[in-house]
Amino acid sequence: MHEASLPPDPLHCSAAIAVRSLQEHEHARWDAFVDTCPEATFFHRAGWQTIMQQGFQHDSHFLYAEQDGRIAGVLPLAHLRSRLFGSSLVSLPFCVYGGIAGGGAAVRQALDSAALALARRLGVGHLEYRWREVEQNPDASWLHKPLYATFRRPLHPDAEQNLLAIPRKQRAVVRKAMAGGLHSAIDHDVERFYPIYAASVHRLGTPVFARRHFSLLRTVFGSDCDILTVYHGQQAQASVLLFYFRDEVLPYYGGGTPLARSTGANDFMYWETMRRASARGCRLFDFGRSKLGTGAYDFKKNWGFAPQPLPYACRLVRAKTLPEVNPLNPKYALFIRAWRRLPLPLANLLGPHIVRQLG
Repeated sequence: MHEASLPPDPLHCSAAIAVRSLQEHEHARWDAFVDTCPEATFFHRAGWQTIMQQGFQHDSHFLYAEQDGRIAGVLPLAHLRSRLFGSSLVSLPFCVYGGIAGGGAAVRQALDSAALALARRLGVGHLEYRWREVEQNPDASWLHKPLYATFRRPLHPDAEQNLLAIPRKQRAVVRKAMAGGLHSAIDHDVERFYPIYAASVHRLGTPVFARRHFSLLRTVFGSDCDILTVYHGQQAQASVLLFYFRDEVLPYYGGGTPLARSTGANDFMYWETMRRASARGCRLFDFGRSKLGTGAYDFKKNWGFAPQPLPYACRLVRAKTLPEVNPLNPKYALFIRAWRRLPLPLANLLGPHIVRQLG
């Protein structure tokens, strides 16, 4: 056996459980586990290691627990280092879900112990797990902040049943958009998507990701990453980048032009995502997370989705308190107003350097 094919030295061993760091040649093995693990999400896929390292230049620490020669649990982590917001070890930055997936109590404890030891070695302010479901953390030292909720609902195989499941007021907007001649298409590059998305987040006062981030997502995840764009004639009015995972669809990055509000293009975009995903065989629509008390939160409720609070958990390592890095923090209000006033080309130039520090 060649030395390169040997497993890396274990970071943590306990009762025949070895915690190891994912190597590039093991991505297929990791993903084979994730594909069959009930607790795993799209954001546990090995491709995010490439996104973290190549897209954001953040060190990744994707840990897996090996038992009897097989992967028994995984924990994807990345190290965020920011002059503005401090240092943290997160599962997983720029993703809505994370934390440990798979394993029994012993496996999960081994992964958690390895992550905490890594956090201490790196000297981060805190360790963060972005659980989707309520998780029993090992002790009371984990802190919770009720900031986000996610919105998930089953899809029916029949398109008409999915349309009827939308509350009447929003359904009327979708039907009006249909009658107005809106149509959708799957794009094969980011050229139409990116200007719409960049201008949309700029109006919100949010720094934008680099164009190459979206191109890299398409390259890494291939057919599990689509871009759907809504048109009126040849005019693009809204666009969304989608992820597919098992039988789920996740519209993840979306935006609309100023016209989209009056034409219903944003609502039509999500309807077309549902319709196309159902035809593809998807049986669950994940509307993603939104902050409590925001317009996006209300929009998803108006679509008939029940909010499910996200039980993100943090453990202080060197920090005394958790940082309040979110746009609802009043101290960022001035920055948001100023950002909206920046010329769009300048905001698109500066945004990627800032957003990579946010996570």
